[in-house]
Amino acid sequence: MSPEGTSGSDASPRLIAQSFLDEHPDVATIDILLPDISGVVRGKRIGRDQLPGIFEEGAAFPASVFGTDVTGDSVEETGLVWELGDADYPCRPVPGTLVAVPWTARQTAQVLLTMTDPNGVPFFAEPRVVLQRVFDRYKARGLTPVVALELDFSLIDRKRKDHAPPIPAVSPVTGARQATTQVYGLDELDDFEAVLDDVANACRLQQIPAMAASAEYAPGQFEINLTHEADSVRAADHAIMLKRAVKGVARAHGMNATFMAKPFSEDSGSGLHIHTSVLDADGNNIFADPEGGKLGSPTLEHAIGGLASTLNDCMALFAPTANAYKRLRPHNYVPMSACWGYNNRTCAFRVPAGSAAVTRIEHRVAGADANPYLVAAAVLAGILHGIETRAEAPAPIDGNAYETEKPSVPKTWVAALDCFANSDFVADWFGEDFRRVFHAVKEGERRDFEAEVTPLEWRWYLTTV
Repeated sequence: MSPEGTSGSDASPRLIAQSFLDEHPDVATIDILLPDISGVVRGKRIGRDQLPGIFEEGAAFPASVFGTDVTGDSVEETGLVWELGDADYPCRPVPGTLVAVPWTARQTAQVLLTMTDPNGVPFFAEPRVVLQRVFDRYKARGLTPVVALELDFSLIDRKRKDHAPPIPAVSPVTGARQATTQVYGLDELDDFEAVLDDVANACRLQQIPAMAASAEYAPGQFEINLTHEADSVRAADHAIMLKRAVKGVARAHGMNATFMAKPFSEDSGSGLHIHTSVLDADGNNIFADPEGGKLGSPTLEHAIGGLASTLNDCMALFAPTANAYKRLRPHNYVPMSACWGYNNRTCAFRVPAGSAAVTRIEHRVAGADANPYLVAAAVLAGILHGIETRAEAPAPIDGNAYETEKPSVPKTWVAALDCFANSDFVADWFGEDFRRVFHAVKEGERRDFEAEVTPLEWRWYLTTV
């Protein structure tokens, strides 16, 4: 049975909603969710009696939702606020995303929405729509990208003094905070077993195809992998739903979960990695060596060439916050150049070990704070661009790319935004209007951030200069 309680393709939207309510008689409220350009989930909370109407007629949200920065402030330069009269646009539920929410004190549910303009055209500035357009270009060529996303996060103490750094959460088992890095440590999983079990249960209930969790390279840091999916948009939907589940479960256990790219100065940051293969119309993996070898096909190298040539154009999508650039440090498993290699985690584009049939590219650049829809769109666009133009890949790297390759990615937020704003590739694949809106949002956010005087400045300069 589907999350919405009925899988019949002929079922009316109202019937789908009513069937869900009949199966969940204790659900009192439903959160209707609209992820914004930063991946922040905006929305409204409605009563159960409103749900059938939402499914039949949609819900109204202002288009300026996609012109807000990460703080929730509207950015006037986007042209989505006063120029449109801050008008409401219709939003409709995304099929298959109406699910129960198991981490709240009272029975509730949630559903993702997607926006159209008043003429019913998918709204150009919605990240989900951007990804759908890229996915459609694959379908037009008879190709299917198969993607899987991996997300890191950290469990942190809910109590924190103003201007104080975060600290790892206390283990419910030992009563102690993790202070060392024990990658793949089982004791670390045991310390937070109750939290991770509840995340797994939430994923099962909401049909989020999550795999087992693993401890990562910082105290209190974990990774959850999502399984490969042939619907790229659905895969990104699941990533958004996973982040919401992790945060909700953590709060229910008296702690917080953060997907901040670099929450701790001295420890490894959190990434969003995406694995991608591409199938032809007959279901064959076009990255696989046709002779059955493990080094891949010429098409694989063209795809990598496309990713390498477009990396800097899309760096503002992979690193969309001021904090993200603090993650870009050598020897922290964060690539610093557009290089690739076989089974090499020091490279931006890794071809994991395995049989020819599962040949794929792991894109290792984005931080966990990035919008999953936009990361997937940028990766898929880069791959197909490389295939269509027969882009030439650089030579694969053996050994430590941090030692052999000169850093080439934009090192600052302003440099990345400049690359994005001037990119013909971005304009072609994502649309000039989207390029303008995203740049306006993030440039406004950057200006506000850099105008803020920080505690570090007071500590360093207040009485010394």
